[in-house]
Amino acid sequence: MFNRIHAGFRILGMLCILLAMPALPADAAALNGLTAQPDETSSVMSESWSSIEDHAKRAGGRSRESLSLSQLMKKYPDTFRTSGPRVKKIALTFDDVPDPRFTGKVLDVLKEQQVKATFFAVGERAKKHPGLVKRMHEEGHAIGNHSYNHAQLNKLSLHKFKDQIERTNMVIKSITGIEPRLIRPPYGEINEEQLQWARKNGFKVVNWNVDSLDWKGLGKDEVMSNILSAVGPGSIVLQHAGGGVGSDLTGTIEALPGIIRELRGKGYTFVTLPEMLGLPESFKH
Repeated sequence: MFNRIHAGFRILGMLCILLAMPALPADAAALNGLTAQPDETSSVMSESWSSIEDHAKRAGGRSRESLSLSQLMKKYPDTFRTSGPRVKKIALTFDDVPDPRFTGKVLDVLKEQQVKATFFAVGERAKKHPGLVKRMHEEGHAIGNHSYNHAQLNKLSLHKFKDQIERTNMVIKSITGIEPRLIRPPYGEINEEQLQWARKNGFKVVNWNVDSLDWKGLGKDEVMSNILSAVGPGSIVLQHAGGGVGSDLTGTIEALPGIIRELRGKGYTFVTLPEMLGLPESFKH
């Protein structure tokens, strides 16, 4: 009997203590109940070429304070572009160059079709294959900066971001004399601090609004369908003329003549990105 009475007093005492405690704010209570989860995007491969730009669509990991890409485009419309003026002009763009397996074949098609395009070069690759970069320039194509080693730029500090851009520009300038003003971030990802630096230093960041998805190794018909079903006035088309080990861009190379012929038949002309956006390809010093 005594033990039951004693236990009752203990329970009553604990209830009094709990009632006297201040209530936790809702957000603090929620935080106390959270279990830390690993950041799935922290292990994104900066130098792997097996999952190109669509990885950005699946990657999360932004803090609540950071702006999305669409918000950044609205906030910095003169610096961050995905399309040109709505006139019947199209910019064909090719990422991840130079690559001895594919870049020369893409250049052959463009030369045969008398089309000028824009190539986004990776500094590390440009250093290894300067002849292809020189050929792009000599054949009248525009060249942009695609980072030094295909890093996911928005995960880097500003210092490391600047190094990626500046090293690549130095390599391209040493080969062609051109110091590119255009940046295309790998995976299409960039953060606000980096975008502000780009704007301050006269760069333009250019993504795309038509994605061929050719990096998946798609065949000719699928590549054509992905482009022709989405293209319109002022479109910037994303394709690749370089890839990783095991990549197959045969579909892009085979689809390119048909894409050009069909769009020309609809009254479109092809321009480089500097022409489309009305800006010089290179900085002048």
